[in-house]
Amino acid sequence: MPAPAANAVALQGVRLDRGGRTILRDLDLTVPAGSITAVLGPSGTGKSTLLAALTGELVPAAGSVRVFDRPVPRGARELLEMRKGIGVLLQGNGLLTDLSVAENVALPLRTHTRLPEPLLRRLVEMKLNAVGLRGAAELYPRELSGGMARRVALARALALDPPLMLYDEPLTGLDPIASGVIMSLIQRLSRSLGLTSIIVSHHVHETLPIADQVVVIANHGIVFDGTPAQLQASTDPLIRQFLDGQPDGPIPFESAREGAARAEAA
Repeated sequence: MPAPAANAVALQGVRLDRGGRTILRDLDLTVPAGSITAVLGPSGTGKSTLLAALTGELVPAAGSVRVFDRPVPRGARELLEMRKGIGVLLQGNGLLTDLSVAENVALPLRTHTRLPEPLLRRLVEMKLNAVGLRGAAELYPRELSGGMARRVALARALALDPPLMLYDEPLTGLDPIASGVIMSLIQRLSRSLGLTSIIVSHHVHETLPIADQVVVIANHGIVFDGTPAQLQASTDPLIRQFLDGQPDGPIPFESAREGAARAEAA
């Protein structure tokens, strides 16, 4: 039996293009297995584009992307198999409005397994219990608060017990209390289940406390890769502007605002 991969994700010399335009270039990054990595940066800098490369949605124009020591495949069947091991919490939750909470969480299990119905229902109950929503199984998305809907989406992302979790702006649209609940859940589930978690966010102060590794993306590449303590101690003008929310600095405000409107934003 092969030894577990030391790194959950490894990028080497990666360039990512969209619509004939280079979004990110010269990406070299390793994410240790079992760690929580925060990918931070201004809106529109390509953070979500990076996630698209990890799931195989976007093929790199150059370089290599490996997930658990295996290259991200390009064949449809191989890609589908790899994606079973990656849970994704979408920015907009992605819940199907005509399905109940339980049916939404069961969807990956029905799609990718042939489990008997009693076991499937038990697994759904366990996933909902893990996010504190055991009593919400029969509700519909329209009956949920924003925080509850995000937790249902998290339960669904965990349905197949993936070793790698990707979070795309998990705090968007949430109030401070709901944001705290979500970040606490991400941390607790990552630690208790031994997951590798990659969190794309521009919510610096909510994300840093749970992160082992921090990556900052700006100017079409990685401008910082280190620990939260190293980030906080950085004197780099770009890092300071981003952390302190300063309007003036290496990151032009207008450029950031224009970038947020692009399809590759966040």
